[in-house]
Amino acid sequence: MATTISSMFIPVHDPDAALGFYRVALELEVRMDVESEGFRWVTVGSPGQDVGIVLFQPHGCRSQAEGDALLSLVTQGSLQAAIFASDDPDATFEKVRASGAEILQEPASQPWGARDCAVRDPSGNLVRIAQA
Repeated sequence: MATTISSMFIPVHDPDAALGFYRVALELEVRMDVESEGFRWVTVGSPGQDVGIVLFQPHGCRSQAEGDALLSLVTQGSLQAAIFASDDPDATFEKVRASGAEILQEPASQPWGARDCAVRDPSGNLVRIAQA
């Protein structure tokens, strides 16, 4: 029996700004773009990989209080979105920097052996990019 990841969810306050980051800067492909009752969910993913990353608005399918609480965590930068792997994290970092993302850590070799960097997406989520 094998268990694999199918989908993961990243809360974003502005789907269009999120697409500028995840589709353009990280070169993920758009797989679905769905609107319902004033909210939008966009699924992106790496070409050749089956994992879908759902960029969702915090208030969709939640109470006002739950959506407000989640949005507060997102905009404070309290949530880690994901760690992406790149065969060239320095080049990926430069593309992300050019997109205007907030830089938290430039590419560096870590004591545990990984080379990675850290940025915030347009919603404030922490995103790391590590050597593949």
